[in-house]
Amino acid sequence: MKPETRYARSGNVNIAYQVVGEGSLDLVLVHGWVNHLDLMWDEPGGARALERLASFARLILFDKRGTGLSDRVADAALPTLEQRMDDVRAVMDSVSSRRAALFGISEGGPMCALFAATYPARTHSLVMYGSYAKWIREPEYPWAMTREEHERASAAFEKHWGTPVGLQRIAPSVAADERYRNWFARLLRVGASPGAALALYRMNIEIDIRHVLPSIRVPTLVVQRDGDRLIDLGNSRYLAAHIPAAKLVVLAGIDHAPWVGDANALIGEVEEFLTGARHETEADRVLATVMFADIVGSTQLAASLGDRHWGDLLESYIACARTEITRFRGREIDTAGDGFFAAFDGPARAVRCAIAIRAAMRSLDLTMRAGLHAGECQTIGDKIGGIAVHMGSRIASLAGSGEIMVSSTVKDLVAGSGLRFRERGSHELKGVPGRWQLYSVESG
Repeated sequence: MKPETRYARSGNVNIAYQVVGEGSLDLVLVHGWVNHLDLMWDEPGGARALERLASFARLILFDKRGTGLSDRVADAALPTLEQRMDDVRAVMDSVSSRRAALFGISEGGPMCALFAATYPARTHSLVMYGSYAKWIREPEYPWAMTREEHERASAAFEKHWGTPVGLQRIAPSVAADERYRNWFARLLRVGASPGAALALYRMNIEIDIRHVLPSIRVPTLVVQRDGDRLIDLGNSRYLAAHIPAAKLVVLAGIDHAPWVGDANALIGEVEEFLTGARHETEADRVLATVMFADIVGSTQLAASLGDRHWGDLLESYIACARTEITRFRGREIDTAGDGFFAAFDGPARAVRCAIAIRAAMRSLDLTMRAGLHAGECQTIGDKIGGIAVHMGSRIASLAGSGEIMVSSTVKDLVAGSGLRFRERGSHELKGVPGRWQLYSVESG
């Protein structure tokens, strides 16, 4: 459930905030450019990350003025760093937080750094992720983007606001994930108006807190991923070198968005820095039947039909597949292009779902193939993994055109269901020990 949204008065502006968790340490999370408190909880990865932060701290979230659920203001009245600090103090006062750790993401980092230097008595510690001291390149600071690059980015945001604009640089690992793209586009639309977003962006590129860094006297952690496509690693190295006794941690990954990619590694570093210990999230283990399905000859079809016709056909296929997965009580785990990965709590329902999708595809003049396996899976949040998932994927790759292929485990578990199978021999599955007897679904 989403936490209750409340409001703190900062001057004549209402700042929306939420509080989650009951830890002894207060942690104020300062998001980057544009955010929306409620919508963050609609994205499973983001929700998991916030819940984990709240497992070891009293997590305090807010939307900066002019964005999200906070009061909208005129573009000319969007907050300076000083006003953003006032807003943080107003929220802290509203929840009776005398002293808190500050966790600044991207553009939120400079404000948190300035707060830590200005109000050390109210700052327990400072965490800066994927952040910077300055965002316009000059000879003494060669890691930032040039003004010309910023202008090109501004033009793209102005033209395409409300679409997943910028996602290739912000979260490249999910840039092709339609579910995430739709969520991200909605976040931009409800997070800020196009004019406010552009005004904030142009204000942010003028930030320069280099002279502030030596004045920070609270424990500081600087974290960044080595392949971040938006913020060059040199920015974090500069921060760590100029903040007294700061600790620099470089993680593997290409995503700037903190809750995309290996968020557990990032949160683990933050937890250990703030509390002195790290409590990794243990994966639950469940028995599930996994199904992998895709369209046969999709590349050739796309080339022959053209982008528009193929896009319409692909959309119809995805809609049909999702309808059948829901009907048979399955759960869509991932979708990439024409490939589907779903999980079911019953193997017979999984097989019948594959049969139904195959029939629906014929009405679209498409041919699919599918592979299914049942086994113990690791589950964290809405994702699953483990050897059973690998096996399902390998079985799907062996299926012929129009074929639904299953492991012997699936065949044995559906005995008495009326489903019929044909032997397809013993096979090696790449990366899986031993040989496995596979079967083709005949009818059901």
